[in-house]
Amino acid sequence: MQAPEAQYAASRMAVVLYWMAISHPSHVARKMLDLKRVDYELVNVLPLNQRVHLRLAGFTGGTVPALKLDGQKVQGSRQISRVLDQRWPEPPLFPADPEARARVEQAERWGEQELQPVPRRLFRFASAQNRELRRGVARASGMPAPGLVAAASKPVVSYYARTIESDGRRASEAGVRADLAALPMMLDRADRLMADGTIALDPPNAAAVQILATVRLLDNFADLHDHVAAHACAAPARELFADYRARLPRVLDPELLEPLRAKSGV
Repeated sequence: MQAPEAQYAASRMAVVLYWMAISHPSHVARKMLDLKRVDYELVNVLPLNQRVHLRLAGFTGGTVPALKLDGQKVQGSRQISRVLDQRWPEPPLFPADPEARARVEQAERWGEQELQPVPRRLFRFASAQNRELRRGVARASGMPAPGLVAAASKPVVSYYARTIESDGRRASEAGVRADLAALPMMLDRADRLMADGTIALDPPNAAAVQILATVRLLDNFADLHDHVAAHACAAPARELFADYRARLPRVLDPELLEPLRAKSGV
């Protein structure tokens, strides 16, 4: 275990986080840095510009979060969690007990590969169809002439909507319908992971940060808020990510939400 003085000295290393404020994986990485009390520089990456920006910054991939750590380049929230725990062991993101760690890693992997794509896919689907949503995102991101950006960005947004996620789905109507039908079961799983202690909150572990960031974003969808709020995982997600204020208005066709209402009873 590092002495407090040594850990503080290590935190003076050059650490740069490339992120987007709207991106929930970005909030995962930032929260982990904050929990470790690491000093870092924050670089804002404009939405739809991430591939170009990150390639120019020397990264091989085109997605946030991306971390520079004294010359080392790391991309992806799960990869970042391991690097941070190696450099700054306190507070730990993973338990020392091998069996407990395996459970946390499995939950973290599920959170990244299966739960994390859901709100991103819903957002991409809605953005490809809704010019006002694109305008609002451009305005919130500080882009000049948000109306022009909203019109010009439709082909790029449509491209991202066609991108196949890690779970094999894309932001098509069929993909969105499948996501909304599965969402109650996913939130139930997050509740169970909290109940059995896999998601730990004192201090938050890697599973907590990974999963609850996505729950927080889902809660911020006006179309989904009532459904998410009925779950035990919603309140700790709001507390852990209190500064994650991305709000999405009602943008989904009510007909798409019918299976979700039928399953969740809300």
